Order: sequence, then C-alpha cells, then structure tokens
Amino acid sequence: MSDERINQLSMYEQNIQQLLIQRQTFHSQLAEVESALAELGKTTQAYKIIGNIMVLAEKDSVSKELADKKEMLKLRIATLEKQEKSIRDKAQSLQKEIVENMQK
Repeated sequence: MSDERINQLSMYEQNIQQLLIQRQTFHSQLAEVESALAELGKTTQAYKIIGNIMVLAEKDSVSKELADKKEMLKLRIATLEKQEKSIRDKAQSLQKEIVENMQK
C-alpha cells in the first residue's frame, strides 16, 4: 500500500511540474501581449502577421484581439494556479499520511 501511495505522490509532483511549465509559458505569452499592447498605444498603424506575411491591419481590431488574448491568458493562469494549489494540497496530505505510516 505504501508503494502505491509513494507512486501517487510522485505523480502529483510530476503534475505540479507540468502545471508550472504551462504557467510559465502563459506568463511569457502574457508579457509579450502586454508589451505589444504598450507598443500599439504608441503608434498610429498596426501590422498583423498572417502566415509568412505581414499585412496592415486596423489598430482597433489588433488592439481588441490582443486585449482578448490577454484576458484569456490571465484566465488560464488563474485556472492553472487553482489546479496547482489543489494538487499541492493533495500531495501534502498524502505525504503526511505516508510519513505517519512509516513511523508506525
């Protein structure tokens, strides 16, 4: 039984690592979007990359797309943080249980 619990704890830790990597990726994307929005505010024209080409686009349209992407990234980050907290709580509880069983 303790091997099962140890394996489960290991799986929790792997899940936490995966969530951390995803969260870091989203934070990086969020920083890029915020930077793009800041630069967009300083200019009168906006360009958008479509496939392999860059085309002139409406500034308001690009700004709205970036703002929507920013909100989506914030939501994903918040969701990942909740999942991470939940798994951390489960892992801590399981770790405590394992230690108690080993002391018996």
